[in-house]
Amino acid sequence: MNPKFNLQQYVVRKQILSLVGAKIDIFDNNEKPVLFSKMKAFKLKEDIRLYGDETMQDELVTIHARSVIDFSSIFDVVDVETGYKIGSLRRKGMKSILKDEWAILSPSEEEIGLIKEDNALLALLRRFLTNLIPQHYNVVVNGTKVAEFKQNFNPFVQKLNLNFSDDHNDKLDRRLGLAAAVLLIAVEGNQG
Repeated sequence: MNPKFNLQQYVVRKQILSLVGAKIDIFDNNEKPVLFSKMKAFKLKEDIRLYGDETMQDELVTIHARSVIDFSSIFDVVDVETGYKIGSLRRKGMKSILKDEWAILSPSEEEIGLIKEDNALLALLRRFLTNLIPQHYNVVVNGTKVAEFKQNFNPFVQKLNLNFSDDHNDKLDRRLGLAAAVLLIAVEGNQG
């Protein structure tokens, strides 16, 4: 696997002035660029790619929505080089109205984990009162917390700090974790 997917910490940040399609930079914890993501504009189904850098010459992972506008969308995450499905991410429709929640699915479609906002009250306040309260997600696989995603307070720039240091046994493929973070910024970020 590409060494860019072996880090313990990442910073995922949406570019402010991308006119068509979301552009997302992914940095290591020293803010050195390691990956780049672009969401294709004007598509009926979300089509997001992870690249080795901003030149977009080295496509590494694709993230495709299975259907057009679906409240419980499923996104397949695929390794471009091998064509192997790494897993899928399914938005938990009704539950995500008040508190973002995503299921992590294995390549064989078994639910193996969850990504969910930390606090129901804060999530409710974020939805209805302000977007100034930073989001915090816990990532659990097979009953064990493996990562946390924390948003920085910044009303102008969407940014998540990812920390996979709790994943001592590599229960979550980093490509799937990064795909989830990109979806949280690109998809959930457009709904609030």
